[in-house]
This record gives sequence, structure tokens and C-alpha cells, in this order.
Amino acid sequence: MNILFPGPLSAVQDMGRTGHAAQGYPECGACDKYALALGNLLCGNPETAAAIEMTLAGATVQFDQDTVIALTGAACDAKLDGQSIPLNAPMRVPAGATLETGMFTAGLRGYLCVQGGVDVAPVLGSRSTDQKCRIGGLEGRALRKGDHLPIGKPAPGYAFSRAAHAAKVLLDKPWLMRPRTAHAYLGGQVIPLLRAVPGPQDDAFPSESLRTFFSGLYAVTPDSNRMGVKLSGPAVASKNGSDILSDGIVEGSVQISANGQPILMLADHQTTGGYAKIATVIAPDLSAAAQLRPGELAAFRPITAQQAVRLSRETAQQLRYIKELIDHD
Repeated sequence: MNILFPGPLSAVQDMGRTGHAAQGYPECGACDKYALALGNLLCGNPETAAAIEMTLAGATVQFDQDTVIALTGAACDAKLDGQSIPLNAPMRVPAGATLETGMFTAGLRGYLCVQGGVDVAPVLGSRSTDQKCRIGGLEGRALRKGDHLPIGKPAPGYAFSRAAHAAKVLLDKPWLMRPRTAHAYLGGQVIPLLRAVPGPQDDAFPSESLRTFFSGLYAVTPDSNRMGVKLSGPAVASKNGSDILSDGIVEGSVQISANGQPILMLADHQTTGGYAKIATVIAPDLSAAAQLRPGELAAFRPITAQQAVRLSRETAQQLRYIKELIDHD
């Protein structure tokens, strides 16, 4: 497929480059991993297949072969050869057709999945683009006008009719389109309540600061990116300063910076860091965090490690249910 217009930031991503943090390589991968998995299932791919992640606005792409696509994640008015097409559904695409996704109307990141997956060469076991290390994806960079992306071979046994039926089930059960993150409402704005396990350095903060963090309302700042969601709101004071000896960081870690403001780590997070981590957001709720635009609000809610495991298993079960709809008559 050929990139006619890349949008503000589009790049090849899969589920990430795991197992190489000790050598300094971040995981990268899709920020909204649920949206990527959903799109891949609708196309008959493994959940881990590579796709195009688009930010704020989508790409314009021309296909040079017959294929099946699915658009998931952020909402947009997508058009195939000028005709509007649905999101969260498989679509047959003939060779020569042009897809335009345009500006996203809700959410920040959208995913263009294609049957067979984007078949760029894997690096260290992943096709994800790492722009800092300049590896993976297409030459380790964001996509540009004129780029060509190869498409892999479709997996055997895929039936378009079953995938289309699964998409109708999604319309009847819209909660299947995303993890069931808790929400609150303020005026007309929906505020995700990001569930987080306290720690690993929650003892660096007095109990009053923990209450501040877990009851405060935080706005996403404009300097947020794929590395982390920077937040502005009630300052979280530490006992003896927020600096610690650098240690490992995972996706979902919430650092408290020197000015007392939280930073939620996303897919491109550094491998180690020297700010105390007050909590770790659970994996299912990272999809909601990844879709927050600058100025939008979020809050945190404490849960136990046992509750986090149960919620992650529930989210995995949602995807298994969708896969079973597609795989079986």
C-alpha cells in the first residue's frame, strides 16, 4: 500500500519490542493495544500483527492489491473512494482504491489494520517503530508521502462473513469495542477514572499526598506524546523530594516530577527513570489514557494487585469472545 498523505504522525506499530530493556531499547508498540488487537482480529490477523498507528488525523492510503481493512481507535469520517465506511468493521478493498481518514473527531490515535499485517522487516522481534533508536517500522521513522508498505500473506481460514457478523455484534454491544474503563462525568465531558495499583514508591509520599493524587482531577498538557501523558492538577508533595536512584519503568508507571505533577508512561517510555513512581495504571485502562487529547481530564483510582489481575483477565476475555465469533460459524 502507498502513503499518499501521512497525517501529522503515522508509523508502523505492533504490540511492542519486549525483552530488550536491559540493553536500553524501549518496548514502543501501539499506545492503544486493545484497538490494535480488535482491528487485527477483524482482518483475520494475529492480535500482534503490525498496523499503522495514526495520531490526531489519519493518513491517505492507496492500495495496490485486493485486501481487507479495519479502522479502530479514534473516531473519524473515513472514506473509501469518496464513500463513507464504518469503523470497527472489516471492509473489502479492491486494488487501486484510496482510503482517506481525515481529522479524528474523538480520541487521539487511530489504527489502520490490513489483512496479512504490515510486512516490514522485524527488528529484535518486533515491527514497531522506535523513532529514538531509529529501528523498526519503515527505517525507524514516521511515515512520509510516497512511502510504500508491503502487506503480508493472509492467514488461512478467514471468512469475511463471520468477521462482518462480529462487527454487528460490536454495534449491539459497544462495550466490546474497548476495555471497560470506569468513567465519571463533568458537564458534557467524560472523564476516565484510571485504575492504578499504588507503588512501587508510594512510601515516598505522605498519606495526604496519596489522597490528593487519588482524588484530584488532572488535565492533559500539550507537551504529552507517545512517551508519556503529562498532567496538570493538584500538586503531589513527596516526603524528601521526588528524586530516587534510577530504576526500571513499565508502561503505566506514574512518575511524580519535581514540580509535583504526574507523568503517566506510555508505549515509548524510557527503560529507567529517577522520579518516584506513586502508582501503576492497569493495562486495560492505558487504552483510555492513550486516547486523551490535550486539555481533556483524567483521574486516578486505587485498586489492589489482585483486582488488577482480574480486570486484565476480563479484558482478555472480551477479545477472546470476539475472536471466537470470527473463527466459528
